[in-house]
Amino acid sequence: MSRRFLFHSQSNQEEDIFDPPFSLASNTLRTQKPKKKQKEEKKHEKDQSFTVNSELPFDYRYSYSETNPAVKPIGFREPTRFSPFGPGRIDRKWTGISAPCVKPVDLEKVAEERRWVLGEPLTEEETAELVEKFRHNDCSRQMNLGRGGVTHNMLEDIHNYWKRAEAVRIKCLGVPTLDMDNVCSHLEDKSGGKVIYRHINILLLYRGRNYDPKSRPTVPVMLWKPLAPIYPRLVKNVADGLTFEETKAMRNKGLNAPPLMKLSRNGVYVNVVNKVRAAFETEEVVRLDCTHVGTSDCKRIGVKLRDLVPCVPILFKDEQIILWRGKKDEQNSGS
Repeated sequence: MSRRFLFHSQSNQEEDIFDPPFSLASNTLRTQKPKKKQKEEKKHEKDQSFTVNSELPFDYRYSYSETNPAVKPIGFREPTRFSPFGPGRIDRKWTGISAPCVKPVDLEKVAEERRWVLGEPLTEEETAELVEKFRHNDCSRQMNLGRGGVTHNMLEDIHNYWKRAEAVRIKCLGVPTLDMDNVCSHLEDKSGGKVIYRHINILLLYRGRNYDPKSRPTVPVMLWKPLAPIYPRLVKNVADGLTFEETKAMRNKGLNAPPLMKLSRNGVYVNVVNKVRAAFETEEVVRLDCTHVGTSDCKRIGVKLRDLVPCVPILFKDEQIILWRGKKDEQNSGS
């Protein structure tokens, strides 16, 4: 009798499609499919709306403070068709070092909008209050600026901090600290804020009185760090103004000279330029001990010192930087 009962229940299940034990399960399965499709459609629409963003009035680069647009690369380590923003995510073409701005930019209009966002200058009392709130090491609104300098994705992080705070504390370390003026100018130019406090390697970036997080510019994020292109050699076999034998003698003299100073990895280099300039008043060749700093950072330091001092890097060996002050006649004519 139990077998007939089971068989009878199965037949009723086949005949009655609205059988209570099975109707709920079938309905839930049917309602799940449209929900997934709706989510996928919304996500697709969001991606499509993100692909046409090129509102920022400057060329997109991985690093703004550590690259010189005037220096053209001689080669690339990866195909230029691979954009770090991802395929089709921005309406700009990646050239291997940047994504140039396509639309014409009205600089006067951009400057006027930034002045309106900043509003009236802060009073001394307001500035002192913000500085006291954000300048301490235990501040939760802090960003670290490392060897990459002012990077593109850092702009997105700055705006995210500005959603909940009027200012953000930026701690700078490594090679960018050789030229803090350059870091401050790029931060203000690319973010639209204003540096209201600067102490050695600590900056305080203010968002402005009229800043609205809802109308903030959209910053497309780089999905990966692009490989650095290939640039011309920094050190020549024969320095300009010297013969081969004189260049060799200068290099040996620099290697045997005591180091002017020892640089640490990801340290603070704000005083290096002034010390090298002062040393060149009495010395012809200067050696910097960069043990454990890294070969790539040594070359970046040499490039910055070449332009800031100015001087001529003549040797990078065993993480030692040898700098030559150049001909006195050229220095006098340049000054």
